[in-house]
Amino acid sequence: MIVKPKLLVVSLSGLLLVACGKMPAQQMSMGKMAAVEVGMPAPSMVNAYESMPQPIENTENYQKVETNPVYVVAQQPVSTFSVDVDTGSYSNVRRFLTREGQLPPVDAVRIEEMVNYFNYDYPNPTGQHPFSVNTEVVNSPWQPNAKIIKIGIKAKDLEMKQLPAANLVFLVDVSGSMDAENKLPLVKKTLTLLTEQLRPQDKVTIVTYASGEDLALAPTSGANKDKILKVIHRLKADGATSGERAIQLAYEQAQKSYIQGGINRILIATDGDFNVGITNFETLKGMIAEKRKSGISFSTFGFGTGNYDEQLMEQLADAGDGNYSYIDNEREAEKVLQRQLSSTLATVAQDVKIQVEFNPATVKEYRLIGYENRVLKNEDFNNDRVDAGDIGAGHTVTALYEVIPVGQKGWLSESRYQAPSNSSKANKQEYAYVNVRYKQPQKSQSVLLSQPVPARSVALAQASSDTRFAIAVASYAQQLRGGQYNANMKWDDILKLAQSAALPDEFGLRAEFIDLVKAAKSLSAESVKP
Repeated sequence: MIVKPKLLVVSLSGLLLVACGKMPAQQMSMGKMAAVEVGMPAPSMVNAYESMPQPIENTENYQKVETNPVYVVAQQPVSTFSVDVDTGSYSNVRRFLTREGQLPPVDAVRIEEMVNYFNYDYPNPTGQHPFSVNTEVVNSPWQPNAKIIKIGIKAKDLEMKQLPAANLVFLVDVSGSMDAENKLPLVKKTLTLLTEQLRPQDKVTIVTYASGEDLALAPTSGANKDKILKVIHRLKADGATSGERAIQLAYEQAQKSYIQGGINRILIATDGDFNVGITNFETLKGMIAEKRKSGISFSTFGFGTGNYDEQLMEQLADAGDGNYSYIDNEREAEKVLQRQLSSTLATVAQDVKIQVEFNPATVKEYRLIGYENRVLKNEDFNNDRVDAGDIGAGHTVTALYEVIPVGQKGWLSESRYQAPSNSSKANKQEYAYVNVRYKQPQKSQSVLLSQPVPARSVALAQASSDTRFAIAVASYAQQLRGGQYNANMKWDDILKLAQSAALPDEFGLRAEFIDLVKAAKSLSAESVKP
């Protein structure tokens, strides 16, 4: 008589602990079994437990990012990487700060995508090359003796009416996992924005997939917008997710409508939660890397939370020579598919690689800020068979290096045996030499563009507004990743730097960034220090 009430109390305690998230459900189930075994009237308690709302497991997936190390110029003077025009990391991080009310996972923060989310006012190209290359050197706000070398690329701009005819395949995930307000309904709004800008010479095909794949719309001219929009508006979410077979069908349809010399692109809209058919990451990536040889690019638009596979979205776009964007609201959809449509669709330079050779007479140490998953082997630079990033019309690309000049204290201890370079014949007028290699669209042989970085710098306060803002964004991203290289720079310092470069701001993006810095500060451990 005494034992049974004790068992009942234990089981009720377990129930409370599960409800509070302090005991795994499987432990609670053991408590229920024990109660039943001694003949206790536990069914009502079991029913109460089973009727409780169960927590939804967060299965979001991010690629591991290892921060670039510091290199000694005397040992490794050359740095090579592929350009990146993706912006998905920025809007995904924004979602964590504003909707989730929490700091993002460290691996969700890719510095180059944060910096390249913004357009910068670099000069338009004027010569034979499809983009201009610009450099600026400023004093670093992080390391007392360091400089920051900014490399900025601006691609030639094209208005929508100047773009070649487009053959677009909308590949839409309509599986059950897309049944949320920030998923399929937002996908439909996004595709509507794109459809409204189509021209008669453009063609759209719509492929949907859930438990099976379906050709929802055969190739249709942009002149028939009503027909396209009716199909988009009828989309409903239901079923499992068989992404691999749908990707195959999308390529088949794109190939059937292929436009020689035109834009041929698949645009997938999904949360990336593939759970039927081929789901292996490397297999899917390899399949798309092979398909890009057909001249059809593959862009990804990520949506949703909870089960979002960000690694898949970002890497599939890279493999398919396309862009990766994360659409967290209608405003982001407008940015990507309305204001920046030409850069989203039209490629002006392919396989763009940057190689920087540092001058050992003037630079002792360096580190590349971001681009961790874009780093290439030095021998890849001259190899035209090695794939790299593409640049769309009007795109700007920014890369930052932090360097330690010769004679200054850096991150690393001085070598006991390696003598510093002090040759009187050394070229001390340059910090570095920048080489950019790219291919014209549909060409197989690359073109080389080179220019030196003069060994002179200005104080950060005297730098251009764009440079100060880019460094503020890089500082913000570094701080979100733990602040390893931010030294004594705190959230308030980042905020002041961003505010000093808040204009021009035609679309309010810089003002929004300042709000994000404030939000990150309020959520960080720094804000609760006494």
